[in-house]
Amino acid sequence: MTRLSKLSRSIAGKVALVTGAASGMGRATAHLFADEGAHVAVTDLDQSKVEAVVKEISDAGGSACGWVLDVSNDAQRASVVAAIVARWNALDILINNAGIVVEGEVNSADFAAGWTRTFDVLLTAQVMLVRDCLPHLEASGAGRIVNIASTEGLGATKGISPYTAAKTGVIGLTRSLAVEFGTRGITVNCICPGPINTGMTTNIPDDAKAEFARRRVALKRYAEPEEVAHGTLNFVLPAAQYITGTHLAVDGGLTIKNA
Repeated sequence: MTRLSKLSRSIAGKVALVTGAASGMGRATAHLFADEGAHVAVTDLDQSKVEAVVKEISDAGGSACGWVLDVSNDAQRASVVAAIVARWNALDILINNAGIVVEGEVNSADFAAGWTRTFDVLLTAQVMLVRDCLPHLEASGAGRIVNIASTEGLGATKGISPYTAAKTGVIGLTRSLAVEFGTRGITVNCICPGPINTGMTTNIPDDAKAEFARRRVALKRYAEPEEVAHGTLNFVLPAAQYITGTHLAVDGGLTIKNA
């Protein structure tokens, strides 16, 4: 029987750059994309961790190569993008996932430095990497950009105003770029993860996590990184060609729960 659907849900053969891919959501995204047949550029700050993820993917039969990348470093970004294109002769998907959290209230002594570093990594680096990748994403004919923001971009938590402001900026950047690239065959979307079990939340005691989830999350639990990765995958599918400029909260119902 002939299929009625015409649009593909396969990213097999696509080339994807994932930043912050050595752990957490980035690692899960790299694994998932490789499982779906993509060639994955694994990038992060720690070479040994990058190599470990590449080996995990390769041992599972996937296609991956790794590069050390500080997303706030102009020269490194340009060099890595050039190396990826040289390796696979294409770049179809960009996942802007690299992130940091710098805590501190506005009147703290080191607030200014934390503010600058946070915006350098979480917001400025995202748009600059888009610039570096843009010619290749356009040449793809079906380029996909997914920027990782946070539910902090939809609300706020005390004591992390640089993070909250930067993640709010990521959502605005996503909308603006979606409009700008609308005629270039490139879609730009955004994931807003909620409470996730990642390196950034390992220092939170389990009982505090359980209490927070009980009070604030409709599903009453923290998510695993792979659950976020599947949301990201949905945005990069060829069939997602008419979805752009939007955000998806992967938060277990955090942002819709009043009490």
